[in-house]
Amino acid sequence: MTTKILIVRSSSLGDLIFMLPAISDIAKHVPDAEIDWVVEDVFKEIPQWHPAIHTVIPIAHRKWRKSWWSAENRRARQLFKKELANTQYDIVLDMQALMKSAWVVRHAKGKKHGLDWSSARESFASLFYDIKHKIDFWQPAVKRQRDLASLVFGYHYDGPPDFGLQRFTDGVETQDYAVIMPSASRDDKLWPEDNWHAVFDVLSQKGLRLKLLAGNEKESQRAQALINGYPNAEVLPRMSLTDVAKVLAPARIMVGLDSGLTHLSAALGRDTIGIYSASTPIRTPLVGSGFTASLGDRGVPPNRDMVISKIEQALS
Repeated sequence: MTTKILIVRSSSLGDLIFMLPAISDIAKHVPDAEIDWVVEDVFKEIPQWHPAIHTVIPIAHRKWRKSWWSAENRRARQLFKKELANTQYDIVLDMQALMKSAWVVRHAKGKKHGLDWSSARESFASLFYDIKHKIDFWQPAVKRQRDLASLVFGYHYDGPPDFGLQRFTDGVETQDYAVIMPSASRDDKLWPEDNWHAVFDVLSQKGLRLKLLAGNEKESQRAQALINGYPNAEVLPRMSLTDVAKVLAPARIMVGLDSGLTHLSAALGRDTIGIYSASTPIRTPLVGSGFTASLGDRGVPPNRDMVISKIEQALS
């Protein structure tokens, strides 16, 4: 008999990556599980990567909130609610614990699970759940999600996290290039140009080509300015998340700011160095089967020597 499960976690990129091991755990311990996932439409590729996901249900909350009461967005929400109501779920699990995810849970059919008042990021979201679970807030996000899933489905997990990304890594050989993510959505996450040049010098001395990622035109221009004087470097065009994963999977190493793509690199098992300046790695450290280093903290970015030391350690 099939256990129909709805996972609600719509964003953001890094948080969706942190979710994947919990999905692997559910698939392992609930062998009859049929798992659907509600996710922001711009990130719908991510749940599609995991072999245990049955149906991806896109939501356009980011678009709706810009003009919540427009006729177009009201129609879109009605269609979304109608699609959601077509399925009777055994378990509806909110793994985001925000009011926007609680809105989805409210319109789904099934026993509703989520975090309790003290555990939820937005406490009022807990009012929409039938069954509430307590999870320690100050722990790595991957563990937090695995713990929540294990409480909901009544199993004990063990072993390292499995991100379910074998489609990108199986049979893939490492190549002589490094991926760099020097851009971020916020200026307080950026790292000085001189530091990046010191990193580029070390990687180039190791015989590695440099491939820089950029998400928009502004980031592309910044990345292009960074690589002036480095003939072994290129700025990659904007790509789909799937194509980015295909670039990351064979990389020898990645060095990046605290971003979803840096966490994706670690999840793919690449050696990954993360640079934290505006957030703390206590809750969102890099996690993966390769060498990882989560350097810096909120307001205390790592210096170049710290980063270079970890690069040397990874490449040795």
